[in-house]
Amino acid sequence: MSLERLRDRAQSFTEDISRETYLAYSGLKPEAALQAVYERHADVLSDDTLAECIERFRDAAAGSEDARAARMMLEWQVESRVARQLAALDEREVALENKVMIRLADGSVIPYQRAAIDIANSRDVAERRALDTARVRAVEESFAPLRLERLQRERDAVESLGIAAGYNATFEALSGISLTALAAECEAFIHDTDAMWYSVLTERLRAFGVPRGEATRADSLALFRLREFDDAFPESGMDSAIRRNCAEMGIDARAAGRITFDTGDRPGKRPRAFCSPVRIPQEVYLVLRPHGGQADYGTFLHELGHALHFGNARADYPFEYRWLGDNSVTESYAMLFDHRMQQREWLQRYTGLDRKRAGAYLRLAGFEELHFVRRYCAKLLYEMQVYSGAVDWNALPDIYVEILAAATGFQYRRADAFLDLDSRFYSTRYLRAWQLQALLDEGLVNRFNEDWWRNPASGPWIVGELFAEGQRETATEIGWRAAGAEISFAPLLRTIEALLGT
Repeated sequence: MSLERLRDRAQSFTEDISRETYLAYSGLKPEAALQAVYERHADVLSDDTLAECIERFRDAAAGSEDARAARMMLEWQVESRVARQLAALDEREVALENKVMIRLADGSVIPYQRAAIDIANSRDVAERRALDTARVRAVEESFAPLRLERLQRERDAVESLGIAAGYNATFEALSGISLTALAAECEAFIHDTDAMWYSVLTERLRAFGVPRGEATRADSLALFRLREFDDAFPESGMDSAIRRNCAEMGIDARAAGRITFDTGDRPGKRPRAFCSPVRIPQEVYLVLRPHGGQADYGTFLHELGHALHFGNARADYPFEYRWLGDNSVTESYAMLFDHRMQQREWLQRYTGLDRKRAGAYLRLAGFEELHFVRRYCAKLLYEMQVYSGAVDWNALPDIYVEILAAATGFQYRRADAFLDLDSRFYSTRYLRAWQLQALLDEGLVNRFNEDWWRNPASGPWIVGELFAEGQRETATEIGWRAAGAEISFAPLLRTIEALLGT
C-alpha cells in the first residue's frame, strides 16, 4: 500500500470509528458497533500494513519529517490494531454503562452513569458514601472484571508485536516520551508540594466537616464541586458568556459551523465530557452532560479548547498531522482555555463572581489544581506498574489504593484499580499538557499582556500559530517555538503558589 493510499484508508477508518464512538458515548445510540467498523477497514490494519509502517519507521532518517510522520503512523497502527482486538470488550462496556442500574439502600435505583454526578452533588456525607458503596457493588459485579480482562489483553497484544522489550518500552519508542524521566518529575513534584498540599487540605476538610483521616474519594467529588459558588455560574448564561469571550479574543466559537455543541442532558450520555472530532477540521462535536455550577464552565472551556484546535487545523495537512501526534498538545490547548477559571479578571468579566468572593474562589481553584496534578502524578506511577508486567494483577488494587491515597490524602476503593486509568499512558499526555499550558500562558502574557484572553489580536495568533498546526509538533517542540523554554512543572507550580496565596 502506497503512503498516500494508506493515508486515505486510515482517514476513512478513523472517521468511521470516531463517528461510531461519538454516537454511542453521547447517548444517541444504545450500543457501539465497533467490530463492524473494524471489519469494513480490515485492509488498513493488516499484517502487511503493519510491516510497511515498521519498515518506514526504521528506515527514516533521524530528525527528518519522514521520521516524524513514520513514528506517528506506526503509533497509530499499533493502537488501532490493539483496539480492534479489544472492540468486543468495549462494546460490552458501552452496553453495560447504558443499562446497569444501581440499587440504593432505600430500594430506589439510579442509572450507573448518574452515580458520579449524584455523589458530587450530595451535601450529606452518609448519603454520598452510601451512593459510592452502591456504585462499587456495580463496579465489582460488572465493570472491574471487564476492565481487568481489557488491560491484560491490551498488554499482551502490544508486547506480541515485538517492537520493543515490553509494553512500557514500546510506548516510549512510539511516543518519544521517557516514562522514567517524567516519573522522576512527578515524584519530585509530589515531594516538593507535600507541605503545601496537606496544609490546605486540612484547612478545607475542616471547613467541609470531614476529618482528614476519614476523607474518601467520594468526599473529594463533592469537595471540588464548590457548590457555594453555584449562583455565580448559572447554566443559562454559560454558553453566551463563553461565546462572548471567544468573540472578544477574535475566535469564532463554532469555527464557521464546523463545531457542534452537544450540551444537553439525555439518557445514555456519559457523565465525563469529551470532544469528538469526526472529520478534522470539518466536523467536530463538543459533548457535555451538565453537572452544575463552576464545574460545567470549566469542562465546557476544556472541551472547547479541543474543539477549536481540531476545528481550525489545516485542511491541507496530511492525515497524521491532523489526527495523530502527541495528544499532550491538544490537552494543553484545552487546559489553556479551562484555566481561565483561575483568572480573577476573566471570572469577573464572564461569570457572576464578584470581586468580594473572587479571592476565596481562586484559593479553592488553586487547591483543586494542586489536587489534580498530584493525583495524575500518582496515576502515572501506578500505571507504570500496571503495564510493567513485574507486578501480579492481584496485587495491583492494593498498590493503587496506597499510591493514590498517599498523593491525595483521600481513601480510594480497590474496586476502581482497573477503571481509574486511561489506557496507553494517557496520563502522560495530561501531565505534559499541564506543563505546556502553563508555559504557553506565560508566553501569551509576554506577547499580548495579562488580559490576552480578551485581546482581539491573540485569537488569530493562537489559531494561526498553534491550532492550525494540528499535532505535527510535540509538546516539547511547541514549548520552545511558542514560549522559548523547556516544558516543566516550574511555571505550573508558580501559578498554584500564586492562587493559594491569593
